[in-house]
Amino acid sequence: MSTLFEHGNKHIKETKPYQAGTPIEEVARQLGISDIIKLASNENPLGPSPKAIYAAKKSITSVNIYPDANYTRLRTAIANYNNVDINNITVGNGSENCIECLNKAFLNANNNVIVDQYCFATIRILNKAYGAREIIIPSLNYKLDIDAVIKQINAETRMIYVVNPNNPTGTFTTQNELVNLLENTPKNIIVVIDEAYHEYADNKEYPHTVELQKKYPNIVISRTFSKVFGLAGMRLGYLITSPEIADLLHRSRLPFNVNNYAVEAGIAALEDHVFIERTKLLNKEGMEQLTTAYTKANITFIPSVANFITIDTKQDATSVYNKLLHKGIIVRPLVPYGLPQHLRITIGTKKQNERLINSLNEVLNA
Repeated sequence: MSTLFEHGNKHIKETKPYQAGTPIEEVARQLGISDIIKLASNENPLGPSPKAIYAAKKSITSVNIYPDANYTRLRTAIANYNNVDINNITVGNGSENCIECLNKAFLNANNNVIVDQYCFATIRILNKAYGAREIIIPSLNYKLDIDAVIKQINAETRMIYVVNPNNPTGTFTTQNELVNLLENTPKNIIVVIDEAYHEYADNKEYPHTVELQKKYPNIVISRTFSKVFGLAGMRLGYLITSPEIADLLHRSRLPFNVNNYAVEAGIAALEDHVFIERTKLLNKEGMEQLTTAYTKANITFIPSVANFITIDTKQDATSVYNKLLHKGIIVRPLVPYGLPQHLRITIGTKKQNERLINSLNEVLNA
């Protein structure tokens, strides 16, 4: 390795790059096949809202103009959607960018951050980038062990991450469990609740975080336009925080961190309630379709409230992944998470789910 690498930030050098889902184009090029379906990255199988695409196309004539640096229209739309004040909203180039701004504003090498064993990989990368020490909590039935978290809180703890629903397991922390954590967390510690999949979480025990934030201002809620809104390629996310935290975030983020296309598409997507409900219904039907098929085929899976289901292949998951790849189906092996036998599979359309079930049965029973 060159001396330039040796002089790089030691925290960055020790970090492994994020492994994204395999692109459709790459599979087509390498294997020479077509008719490929991607069920690896939890994208919306319906695509984006037509209203969002129309709004983005209209904005093309103004791409020579910088965005509004305060993103007033976008933040107002997000605030209205979540029934909060505009001063509670910070936007970014994807929710990861928002979390990066949060870490930039609060973390340093003197702090520690508490995360679950199966916490979303990007969060851990961002924590390490700022030199913070991680306290990793062993998972309890594939979910965050709240009692274990409380025991690990100390004077150096600056943040606690609750990915809810969790990615890649699909499990969730309940309202009562979250309140227990908040009641036992000092008010100077930020509790980050990553809710990328919250629109899918159709469970009466799922937390009402926006309401909880009124009592616990140390809550930071992270949300995205990449899932239910179908705008993953636009890279648009936001944080709901107290105005005090938002003020720091606006100081830590770079100007113009959201482009004009994403601004207009995001505003339109928030208003397309028909598309949102259609997406949620498709996911609910797909969840039932896949869990029924998995149960019938004796395929072990982790109960999920997101738009994906993680299965235990009972064998080398990378081998199963490669065999499915040759059948034109891209899924996500979870080796980087320490789950070498597990695959995370996005819920697709009814037709895509049928194809997955048939191919998975062939591969696992070969």
